[in-house]
Amino acid sequence: MYEGNPLTPSAKRPASAAASPAGERLWQACLAQLAQQLPEQQFNTWIKPLKAEVAEDFSRVTLLVANRFKLDWVRAQHGGQIASALQAVYGEPIALELALAPRRAAQRVNAAERRADAPQGTAAAEAAPATRAGAAPETPPRSRLNPQLTFATLVEGSANRMARSAAMHVAAQPGQMYNPLFIYGGVGLGKTHLMHAVGNQLLADRPGARVSYIHAEQFVSDVVRAVRHNAFDEFKNAYHSLDLLLIDDVQFFANKERTQEEFFNAFEALLAKKSHIVMTSDTYPKGLANIHERLVSRFDAGLSVAIEPPELEMRVAILINKAQAEGVVMPEEVAFFVAKNVRSNVRELEGALRKVLAYARFNGKEISIAVAREALRDLLSIQNRQISVENIQKTVADYYKIKVADMYSKKRPASIARPRQIAMYLAKELTQKSLPEIGELFGGRDHTTVLHAVRKIGAERLQLTELNQQLHVLEQTLKA
Repeated sequence: MYEGNPLTPSAKRPASAAASPAGERLWQACLAQLAQQLPEQQFNTWIKPLKAEVAEDFSRVTLLVANRFKLDWVRAQHGGQIASALQAVYGEPIALELALAPRRAAQRVNAAERRADAPQGTAAAEAAPATRAGAAPETPPRSRLNPQLTFATLVEGSANRMARSAAMHVAAQPGQMYNPLFIYGGVGLGKTHLMHAVGNQLLADRPGARVSYIHAEQFVSDVVRAVRHNAFDEFKNAYHSLDLLLIDDVQFFANKERTQEEFFNAFEALLAKKSHIVMTSDTYPKGLANIHERLVSRFDAGLSVAIEPPELEMRVAILINKAQAEGVVMPEEVAFFVAKNVRSNVRELEGALRKVLAYARFNGKEISIAVAREALRDLLSIQNRQISVENIQKTVADYYKIKVADMYSKKRPASIARPRQIAMYLAKELTQKSLPEIGELFGGRDHTTVLHAVRKIGAERLQLTELNQQLHVLEQTLKA
């Protein structure tokens, strides 16, 4: 349930669905949760502009959407997530409905989408209303960049050092080496930040450069509109004339044949005029599913570089820097405590920091380990309940098709020893167990054996793409 939320089941009270302050607080609390769960551009494009009407008894929330296309998209892509967030905030299931907004309300929703688009660089134009029949696709703005996302505000560590170095090279000499630059990694690791940093740096050096940051979903929508309105001349003028194209989450092109064809054409046109392309994805090029081979080969022709989950020291630095940006001094021991318990990605780290700062502020307390532990009690409870060494052993054994008993045995064939080392590595990364405790749970092995496995797998993860992907799948499975 949402901390400090007045909307507990006992707090139900009559109110106008459209004007209830309590209903508005419920929706704003839901938005706050969704903002932490979704990539910024998706949240600003699809969720933030929605208008909510909350029933008198809080049994139902109706979301008003500007047009049918957006209604279908929000229902299919985000309906379940919105319903879950409402339940988490309220403490009980709430029926969720989506409806087309009345004409005036739809105009207000569209206006909200345009406002959301301007500072954040997302594509309100992705879902142009049907009433715009005959309109050509809008020319992309000059950048859509977030000016706060620069190289200076990106904390460097071993997890992102190579990607950062390559991105800085591209910003300094676009169109030269590393074209295209393909950055891949899990959710919330800083791929989008790095992409914005490239664009901001290039515009600082060359204010007249034509730079456009977009999400892959927008490119899909622009292709759809160009087909509907027979406006490919305008489409090509918009995209083929850029000096730098920054495109996020290209895995969204999967199974979209016409989109892939048009992106291939844009890709070739930009390379021919020595413009630069920077892309991000959740996997390396050859790991993309349902993307045409000729596109994959183009993606792989430049430089592909991974961003890993941040190591402990980097997580601590991120927390201290983010707290300073909020005007708060976070003691180092508190930063270490939070960093040790939030390991997955930068977005979750920032979410944990906001919880700690808010808890301390609302309760008038100094930031301390005790305050952090109380603020994050739900997160710590879930983490401790879900991820155990035993769960890791079972998950790894299932993945590599060996017996769980092999984790404790003295057998040493590679088909068993390798998964065992991977399980030891994950046990050290995902639990609070010490090396001796982990060794004991792996058949009474010495802590030096565990340390060797942790160092070996950790080093190979940085070098072997296939191993890194396997570990990523295992980590996401364990954290699900």
